[in-house]
Amino acid sequence: MTTPRTFSQRPYVGPPGSTELLLVRHGASADSVEGESFELVEGQGDPPLSEAGRHQAEQVALRLAQEPIDGVYFSTLRRTAQTAAPLVDRTGIVPVADADLREVYLGEWEGGLLRQRAVDRDPMFDAVLREERWDVVPGAESRAAFGGRLRAAVERIAASHPGGRVVVFGHGAAIGEIMAQASGSTPFAFINADNASLSRIVVTPERWIVRGYNDIAHLRE
Repeated sequence: MTTPRTFSQRPYVGPPGSTELLLVRHGASADSVEGESFELVEGQGDPPLSEAGRHQAEQVALRLAQEPIDGVYFSTLRRTAQTAAPLVDRTGIVPVADADLREVYLGEWEGGLLRQRAVDRDPMFDAVLREERWDVVPGAESRAAFGGRLRAAVERIAASHPGGRVVVFGHGAAIGEIMAQASGSTPFAFINADNASLSRIVVTPERWIVRGYNDIAHLRE
C-alpha cells in the first residue's frame, strides 16, 4: 500500500534570486515653523531629525542590526542619512546615497508648507487627497515622474543584490508610492507610514511582492 504524501505549511521564501527590501521611513524631523522655511537642497526641504527622530533611529538600529543585511541605501536628504547612521555604525556596512529615493517634490509647498496646509485643511490639500496626486500643488512632481524614478531606484538596488536583503531609508510619500506599485493599489493607499516604521517588499524582475507595511513593534518597546 502506498503511503500518501503529506504537505506541511512552510514559512514564506521568496523566488530564487529575488531581493528583499526593508523600507524604513526616516525618523521624526524638526518642526516646521510658520513664516520660516527649511533649508533647501536642490529645491527640496531638508530638515534634520528632531530629538525624537534620533531616538527612533536608534530603535530601528536595535531592531535590524541582528538581521542579515547586504546593503544600506538612503536618499540625498539628510533625515534619511541620519536615520540610517546608527545601523551603519553597528554593522559597518558602507551606505549608498541615491537621489532617486528623494521625497516627492512639492513645488510651491516645499520647505515645510505641506504640514501647515494639512493642519489648516487648505482646500488644495483636500484636493490632493481627493484626487490622489501631488501635482495639484503648483510645480509639484507628477506621479509619472515620481513613480518612475522610484521604480528605477528599486530595480537598480535589487539588481545589485540578487538573493539578498537590503535596507532602504526613505520618505513617507516615496514608500507609499513603492507600496502602491507593488500592490497595484490606488496611489495614496499607503501614504501614512509612521516615522521609523518598517515595510517590506520582495522584488523580482517580473513583479514586486508586498510582505509587510508600517511595522512599528520596535518603537513600542
